[in-house]
Amino acid sequence: MKGMMRYDLMETIRNTNEWMGASARAMASYPVWGLAPHPMFKLLSAWGRVTERSFARMVIKPDWGIRSIAGADGRDHVVSVETLIDKPFGSLIHFAVQGRAPMKRRILMVAPMSGHYATLLRSTVASLLPDADVYVTDWHNARDIPVSEGKFDIEDYTLYLVDFMKYLGPDINIIAVCQPAPLTLAATAYLAEEDPAAQPRTLTLIGGPIDPDAAATEVTDFGARVTMGQLEHMVIQRVGFKYKGAGRMVYPGLMQLASFISMNMDKHVGAFKEKIVAEAKGEGSERDHHNVFYDEYLAVMDMTAEFYLSTVERIFKGLEIAQNKFTVNGKRVDIGKITDVAVKTVEGSNDDISAPGQCVAALRLCTGLPESKKAQHLEPGAGHYGIFAGSSWRNNIRPLVLEFIDQNADNGPKGKKVTPIRAV
Repeated sequence: MKGMMRYDLMETIRNTNEWMGASARAMASYPVWGLAPHPMFKLLSAWGRVTERSFARMVIKPDWGIRSIAGADGRDHVVSVETLIDKPFGSLIHFAVQGRAPMKRRILMVAPMSGHYATLLRSTVASLLPDADVYVTDWHNARDIPVSEGKFDIEDYTLYLVDFMKYLGPDINIIAVCQPAPLTLAATAYLAEEDPAAQPRTLTLIGGPIDPDAAATEVTDFGARVTMGQLEHMVIQRVGFKYKGAGRMVYPGLMQLASFISMNMDKHVGAFKEKIVAEAKGEGSERDHHNVFYDEYLAVMDMTAEFYLSTVERIFKGLEIAQNKFTVNGKRVDIGKITDVAVKTVEGSNDDISAPGQCVAALRLCTGLPESKKAQHLEPGAGHYGIFAGSSWRNNIRPLVLEFIDQNADNGPKGKKVTPIRAV
């Protein structure tokens, strides 16, 4: 029962706040208050709407929402999501574009398992679809996975990636965003020894902690000063009675969300104040910037305790990837064995989560790779999210990544014009 009551207490607090928001919205919206118009009622109704929506989003998995894309033929093509491999802790999905011939560029986006769903990469996927067939690792919420399915740590995660790469074939191009960058590098090295013919063609690592000690951030400082025992005591809980994964040890999504918000508390408080005032004035809308951002930001998922703890202990504290001593099932994975896969790193100069220097360390580890197959890019002025979403990604990084893929294609679309992005 250790931690289960705390887990259910957090869910109770979330549920209570959602109910309070709904109650305030309903009460302040009674027509009778029109007889005594007062700004308080509009403000209370606005607070209720924003509060109800915000706390409800925390337990809802967002939809991808990519309905169609513009094709080179001038027509809109319908997009559907297909599940190719369905495993207990994650699936391999494909964005099938109806009525379009298979693309020469094939890209696997390795999404982070760090508190948010893979839909965090929605805009990244939408920007790549006009120019490539896109696949994504869709990780599952640990609270919905029965204990009978067993454990899932960073070695299991690595082997999932190996299976996905084998399924997609050697002409696939990998883009790993943030947290999975070191494990994607390890999965590629694993294939280099175990099944060289199944290695991907290119590997692009975006803002990942390959060597956390290369540049200090608040994340690395926290990992350094807290012992594993303290960490387990503070953040690990058992899934409560409401979900299929009841009894599973997890790092709860709600606790992760509290940590995310605390890092920029003033910014978030200001954003919600502005939203409530806008709603009270009648200036809010269903798909305004606030709702679009926070519908995704507030939707969090639980991570298995063993995955979170092994990440901190082996990637951040033990530096197993940085020092090329990572093991899978007791066997060392030698990153120096990568000799044919072109590797590119992308960093943001203002990244406060994976600071410049952490990701580019991957190139140093690829001792068996010729310099002609290595590339790096530092995006001026870009923060962590900016290097895979927003204007920095769309205007600068995306074209460079596609060019890198083309330059290393055996018979790919070299020199092919990149299709302009159209909002969907």
